[in-house]
Amino acid sequence: MQIPGGARQAPAPMNTPSHTPTDPSPGASIRLAVAVETPQHAGLGGVLDYLAPRPWPAGTLVRVPLGRRTVPGLVWGPAAPPEDGAPLLALREIAEPLDALPPLPQAWRALVDFAAGYYQRGTGELALSVLPPELRKLTGPQLAKRVARLHKEHAVDRDPRSAVPGDESMKATAPEGPLAAGAAALPALTAEQDAAVQGLAVDDPRPVLLYGATGSGKTEVYLRAAQRVLDAGRQVLVLVPEINLTPQLEARFAQRFPGRRLVSLHSALTPAQRLRHWLAAHLGLADLVLGTRLAVFTPLARPGLIVVDEEHDPSFKQQEGARYSARDLAVYRGRLEAVPVVLGSATPSLETWQRAEEGRYRRLSMPQRIGGGAMPRVRLLDMSQQPRERGDNAPALAPPLLRAIEERIARGEQSLLLLNRRGYAPVLHCGACSWKSQCPHCSAWRVFHKLDRTLRCHHCGYTERVPRACPDCGNLDIAPIGRGTEKLEEQMAALLPGARVARIDADTTRLKGTLDAQLAAVHGGEVDVLVGTQMVAKGHDFRRITLVAAVNPDGALFASDFRASERLFSLLLQAAGRAGRDAEAAARSEMWLQTWHPQHALYAALKRHDYEAFAAQQLAERRQAGLPPFTHLALLRADARTPQDARAFLQAAADAAAALPESAPVTLYPPVPPHVARVADVERMQMLLESPARAALQRLLAAWLPGLHALRAQHKGVLRWAVDVDPLGI
Repeated sequence: MQIPGGARQAPAPMNTPSHTPTDPSPGASIRLAVAVETPQHAGLGGVLDYLAPRPWPAGTLVRVPLGRRTVPGLVWGPAAPPEDGAPLLALREIAEPLDALPPLPQAWRALVDFAAGYYQRGTGELALSVLPPELRKLTGPQLAKRVARLHKEHAVDRDPRSAVPGDESMKATAPEGPLAAGAAALPALTAEQDAAVQGLAVDDPRPVLLYGATGSGKTEVYLRAAQRVLDAGRQVLVLVPEINLTPQLEARFAQRFPGRRLVSLHSALTPAQRLRHWLAAHLGLADLVLGTRLAVFTPLARPGLIVVDEEHDPSFKQQEGARYSARDLAVYRGRLEAVPVVLGSATPSLETWQRAEEGRYRRLSMPQRIGGGAMPRVRLLDMSQQPRERGDNAPALAPPLLRAIEERIARGEQSLLLLNRRGYAPVLHCGACSWKSQCPHCSAWRVFHKLDRTLRCHHCGYTERVPRACPDCGNLDIAPIGRGTEKLEEQMAALLPGARVARIDADTTRLKGTLDAQLAAVHGGEVDVLVGTQMVAKGHDFRRITLVAAVNPDGALFASDFRASERLFSLLLQAAGRAGRDAEAAARSEMWLQTWHPQHALYAALKRHDYEAFAAQQLAERRQAGLPPFTHLALLRADARTPQDARAFLQAAADAAAALPESAPVTLYPPVPPHVARVADVERMQMLLESPARAALQRLLAAWLPGLHALRAQHKGVLRWAVDVDPLGI
């Protein structure tokens, strides 16, 4: 389990100094604690007390007065009695119960309580923020109509071939083709898959790490585990790291479970769709729930299984607001609800791997690909031995790699080129005066996008047309430096005349449906060479790709972030797994790396497809250096008008922490700017906290952070501050 149960609990229910005394109705005499989203600067992180005419159960959605507004809230239980000597305040009455919605389960509230305490957020703030926005806007009668309509549609929609009126995204999954006549024969399991399925059926409360090579059939194991849970009348929650992986996994589950109601939850849904899907899960009308990280908070009426696919992916960590890890909370939720949790990956996070090594997780391994196919041969292309040209004449690919791609095209096979940098070039440069396309609002370059002739900042979004001449000296010869996916696509089209070259990145998939159309073209054999970022490096089952090439992977080898090597190894091994997924072509599949450091230990482990050796080496280094998972970190971040304001606030916060007895076992490092120090004219600073004991770090945070609200009021230049527990990026 990633997070132990000893973290700080949510604050006890409290009287509400912000409540204006009012005369409650004569029957309103029961005091209830209500979780309400209050402003962070108010310092009211706990639940607030209200009067009610009857004891609505904990988890009931209500509307309550707060200041001059009426806001949504959740009954959290009976209010705690006032402390001896505390003044008795006249409490306000709950305005309206929305009791058409069944109360949220006790385990859900316990999950929110734990997350709020561990990640140092207010209970009400977190509880309300994870509910669908549309739900928070509804009155009691409006919600009652929605719930009644959903129940009616579910009763009508028992036939798997009937659609849900008004929302095609939520439907009973209907089979197509041969499945329409009845249940299709299940694919035969490999010996490793069968052992994994049997292992998941064992009565053991520990989370399971399903460690399987790319192409080993982890999804089939998920499907078999889900079948057992669905047959028992329970619900299944499947978490995926990114939206673009949801449709294909949804299609697999829909095909396997005809007649089961499946819903998805992610940010691409409309507010109305998200509410309908959330309600279906909470009311028990949905059997299968697939979603991204926020879906970990989806209440389930009959929870039976939680699956976290690609558990190593950093996308499971929220980067704004409550900076929670959905993977870690999934593990904790499994313990609360006494349901099995499966963490699947070919390259587990080192934290997860270490817990498996310690025996805190069960590890089920599937090292072989389905069909006995070989893993792609990894070829290291030493760029120091290749012809060197600079400027626009610099070749996109070394000649041996280009010849290998041409051979694939001649055989009717596909190639994937991985370059994790979108745009045409990362910077424009003037050779006469050394001007560069600096963003005026950020400490970063604006990226050149040739298709629409713009310079675009990928941090703040500031965009302007490419200047005709250098803004500083008027030189007409300003040129791009470096290479992004847009330029690589252009170069490949020129180098391979007649080849069908396509590109998939965040720029080409902005519009709804474009990603699905592009992936369909790849699967349909309409693309010879696919250029893409990490979007295409994981989770996709490309049957025709036999060559994958990483064009410029060296950048992360010497990065300052201690997790950079782990991420690079994971990305490259996942990318290699896109090649040779068809057993017939596996023997001739290859992974090429263009590198200036072919002797690097990371590449040596990658060449052997030896994640276990890489993990052992990385964990040994981290143990020696005192880094996670052998120590525990938190970051205090400050955004301010000037760097001096941010630094002064963090230094004052450090002084306040040093005065607390809880700071003894915790090391506070001096404030430093992050890699990109200014974003959208806001200066950023961060201060690292480190402790060998997680509980000691939590005790300091709990004692220290409440006082920072008052401290911020003394530093007028500080715009906001936040704490990030278990940060991924430092």
